Amino acid sequence: MVFQDQLNREIELTDFPKRIISLVPSQTELLYDLGLEDEVIGITKFCIHPTKWFKFKKRIGGTKKIDIELVRELKPNLIIANKEENTKEQIEQLFAIAPVWISDVSCLSGAFDMIEKIGAITNKVESATNLNTEIQQSFQHLSKLEMPKNVCYLIWQNPYMTIGGDTFINDILQRCGLKNVFSDTNRYPIITIQEMKDANPEIILLSSEPYPFKAKHIDALQLQFPNTNIKLVDGEMFSWYGSRLLKSVNYFNSLLKEISLETC
Repeated sequence: MVFQDQLNREIELTDFPKRIISLVPSQTELLYDLGLEDEVIGITKFCIHPTKWFKFKKRIGGTKKIDIELVRELKPNLIIANKEENTKEQIEQLFAIAPVWISDVSCLSGAFDMIEKIGAITNKVESATNLNTEIQQSFQHLSKLEMPKNVCYLIWQNPYMTIGGDTFINDILQRCGLKNVFSDTNRYPIITIQEMKDANPEIILLSSEPYPFKAKHIDALQLQFPNTNIKLVDGEMFSWYGSRLLKSVNYFNSLLKEISLETC
């Protein structure tokens, strides 16, 4: 059997995988929701959903610091990785252990493609198809802002880092009627306070991940941006491109309602 990943690489398997290691938190949650309880044997320390997998599945390190020897000991027959979240050097080491399926998701349609392809390679085609249909139907009820708002979405501090126009988060912001003021950049650029001021965002969104922004960070930034609406947001809802998307539209609608009321 031959399958294709999102880098257009061919993955050849003699049978559907029974020993899967996932190196990506959002895809780990997807594997759970596809019903692969028995097949998944290893996850990362950042794969916090579902809770019971986080507690009881073997952890093979972090997304960028994988314990290669432990992976080898677990004898997987499929490893599921991501171009962005995992390092090229470690992925190349894993090629010698088992077939590696790699995702590359930068927009919602890419997420649907990822879910479909993972459903195919894990023999969960019907479950993946149903999941995609449910997510697509939910996004039909997304309450996009009528008047777009300029936003700066921060994922890190010391230094501050934001998101470029070629990211999944940027695509989600656009669907919500939120215009990324750094959409002319790529990936996750480092920015200064002055560059943020020059971009003049109406709203600054502080993500809960990968950096865990808190209320105290709002207070610090508010001194620099006294007239800007600064909000904490759930990073999982904006950046997890698996089955978490089932929950994201309700979250976005609540957030957009708050923003609308605050800017009336």
